[in-house]
This record gives sequence, structure tokens and C-alpha cells, in this order.
Amino acid sequence: MGRDVPALVFTREDRRRYREKMQTCLDAFASMLHEARFDTERPQVGLEIELNLVDEAGEPALRNADVLRAIADPAWSSELGRFNLEVNVPPRRLIAGGPESWEQEIRDALNHAENRACEVGAHLAMVGILPTLQQKDVGAHALSENPRYHLLNEQVFAARGEDLRIAVDGVERLRIYADTITPEAACTSTQFHLQVSPEDFAGYWNAAQAIAGVQVALAANSPFLFGKELWRETRIPLFEQATDTRPEEIKVQGVRPRVWFGERWITSVFDLFEENLRYFPALLPLCEEEQPLERLDAAQTPQLAELTLHNGTIYRWNRPVYDVVEGRPHLRVENRVLPAGPTVADVLANGAFYYGLTRALVEEERPVWSRMSFAVAEDKLHTAAREGIDARLYWPGMGEVPVVELVLRRLLPMAHRGLERSGMDTAWREPLLGVIEQRCVTARNGAVWQSEVLRRIADTASVGRHEALRRMTQQYLAYMHLNAPVHTWPVE
Repeated sequence: MGRDVPALVFTREDRRRYREKMQTCLDAFASMLHEARFDTERPQVGLEIELNLVDEAGEPALRNADVLRAIADPAWSSELGRFNLEVNVPPRRLIAGGPESWEQEIRDALNHAENRACEVGAHLAMVGILPTLQQKDVGAHALSENPRYHLLNEQVFAARGEDLRIAVDGVERLRIYADTITPEAACTSTQFHLQVSPEDFAGYWNAAQAIAGVQVALAANSPFLFGKELWRETRIPLFEQATDTRPEEIKVQGVRPRVWFGERWITSVFDLFEENLRYFPALLPLCEEEQPLERLDAAQTPQLAELTLHNGTIYRWNRPVYDVVEGRPHLRVENRVLPAGPTVADVLANGAFYYGLTRALVEEERPVWSRMSFAVAEDKLHTAAREGIDARLYWPGMGEVPVVELVLRRLLPMAHRGLERSGMDTAWREPLLGVIEQRCVTARNGAVWQSEVLRRIADTASVGRHEALRRMTQQYLAYMHLNAPVHTWPVE
């Protein structure tokens, strides 16, 4: 939810008007889909990376306002916590300039931001959950200054009527309560965007849902939260719980959560926006002056502001995006399952695997989602988050197999084929997907490295858990800047 919003108190009338306006937006959207008004000629890909800020000791630095002023670049923005930032990498054609040019563009942006952050005593950390983050770091004082975060916090707790309960059982056990949504700020992700036509949207969204568990297993990078070792990708259960507007009594009634995998394969992008209106009350009922149907009648493109704002407060792991650029509307699948980091090289390898595999799956004669139940796809996501690269996952025609075997035998060749069909030649594909291959061969990702280094420090130094996590974090940052893929990082 990237829009700036004012500090407000909402009335019942506000909510009624907003519901009516969203329905008008949905009607306009349906007309646009029917009339084929979308930009599909030169589809692009995009990337957003959320980062943490740390001080010289590797501890959280609540300085995002100062760092943003120092960076002075509109591509950078605040996130929920004062120790968070986000960079929006400009969209591009998948093969424009080759992977090396995209990697250099991202590294240049991050290095520039790092240099500016250093001027105000902070550093960037690209990791799923900052290992040194403690519960004391995520109180009300940690909310970013932008009024939209404070308003969102108020609305979530108004809906809940009680404190958040966060409970995760993994290697260790975590049970805490929170009186703000700032624990969500611990979750920093990589978000891949893929522009698709309305006709192709359902296939690409279904494909992204089918491989979400595989993606998370390969790229897990969030094993620690508040000093405890939990899931390999603890970001998944934390995000699901830290934005939950449902008290326990509402949960047991089967009311859907706002962090949502979904409940069925779709046949149209319209299905997802319609579900948003049917199932989720508005958190931020802000109406704009625009009348979408009138703009359509005038042969103009509506912004559908109410529909898109509401969509931004429903946190699907693969989210539909409607956007207007230079007067032309387009659709994107926003893939949100992956953590940030560990390096730009790892991020781009993850992106190549995602873009190539989804294309190959969409072009299969018998789609994978016709051979896999939706419930199995959702279960795979949580199994992968819990077990990481050691997970065993189901795949049609193979049964339940180790994820590394599934990737090496079946999915990696498909990703190659999908990238080739997109116009990416072998010289470009091999270095990118080679990172995924070696991650599987070595069975090592960011979560494995973090856990192994913590154990080594605990075995060789007489220090407490937090100090061990701090030392591990400093080693992580040093290797992150070298940009060697995480499977090559030494433990000793």
C-alpha cells in the first residue's frame, strides 16, 4: 500500500460511500477487460526490494527518514518500520541489455544508497528478517513517520479489538503479544512484477501460486526472529499473523485473513478483484473525485483509485496489480513470497527462475494447476517455509520428493525453456540459473548459512545468543557486499 493518506477518523458514511465506489470501479474494470483496453505490446518486468537499516554494530537503526533525505531519490521510499526502506527498480523488458546490465543497475542503486546512509550513521541490510531485531525494537516508536502507517495501525486494531498474538513453533518456540503492527516491519521481501495481458493473467497467477512453495524452499533467508531460531522462512508465518484483523472468535468462523494465499485457481484477473470486494471490509475508506464510468464514456483511462487502494490492503502472496502509466492501463502479477537478499546475484537468480518457470508452466499443454489441488499448493508454501531447502514437496507425476530433486530433475530445465522462449540465450541463462542449480547441489541458502554460522559462533565463543546473532549479522553484511551467491559463503 504505497499511497500517502492523511490522518483521518472514518465515519459510517465514509464506509458506505467507499463500498459503493469500489463497486463502480469493479464495473468499470469489467468493461475495460471486455473492451481489451490494456497495454500488452511490450510487457515488462519489475523489482522492488525492501531493506533493513543497521548501525555500525549491526543493530537496528531507526533512521529511515534521515536516510531517505540523504538518498534524495524518488525510487526510494519508507516502509512500515523506521528501520526499513524500499527501492523500486525501474521496469524493463526481461532481456533488455542482458542480466549483467540489470544487475549493475541494481547494485549501483544500492551502493549509492549505502554511501548516503553511511553519512547519517546507518547501513543497508538485505535480509528477510534482521537477526539482531529484538521485541523492544518494534513498539509504537518504531512506526515510520508517514501518516498512512499510523492510520493503518489504528484501523487494524480497531477491527481486531485486542492485541496481536504471534506464535511460531519451529526449532525453538515463540509466543508474544504486540500492541502495534510493527512486528510486520521485521518482514523484508523481494517482489517480482510481471506484466501480462488480461487473457494470460489467470495462467500466470495460477503458475505463480503452484510454485510458491518451491520458491520459498530455495530462497529461505529468515530463520531468526526476536532472538529465536524458528522456521527457515519465518517471514511467512510472521507476516500472516502481524497483519491479522481477526480476533480468535472470528478466525474459528472461517473468516478469511488479509494475508491470504487464496482458495481456488482462477479463470480471470477479475476473480481476484471481485473476491477483494466480497470478502474484505475496507481498512482505509478514502474516496477520490474521479468517476470511473464517466471517464470510460469519455474514452479516458480511469485510475480506479478505490479499487487499487483496497487491493493494497489485502496481502496476497501473489497479488494482482492494476496500474496506469502515461495514460495506458496494464496488469501485473506481483510475486511477494520471497525474502530480501542475501545478494543481488541471488535475487536475480531467483527472478530468472521465477520468470522462466512461470512461462514454461503457462505454455504446457496440460497446466500443472489442472493436476494439483489448490489446497496442496497452499500446504507446500507452509511446508517450504518451515523446512526450507530440506523440504519434501508434492509435484504431479513425481509425488512427494525432496525439493532439490524436484528442481534439478524437472523445474530447472523448464525454467531454461521458459527463458529461451522469452528470447534469453544460453550465455545469459546459464550464469543465472546456474546459481539455482548450485544452491540445490550444495543444499545451501541464506537460512542454512545463518543457522550454521550461529552454531559455529556458539561453539567457539563464550557469548550470549544476541551477541552471537550480532556477530553473525556483521559477517552476513560483509559477504552481502561481495555479491558472491550465498551458497559459496564460508562458515568458518
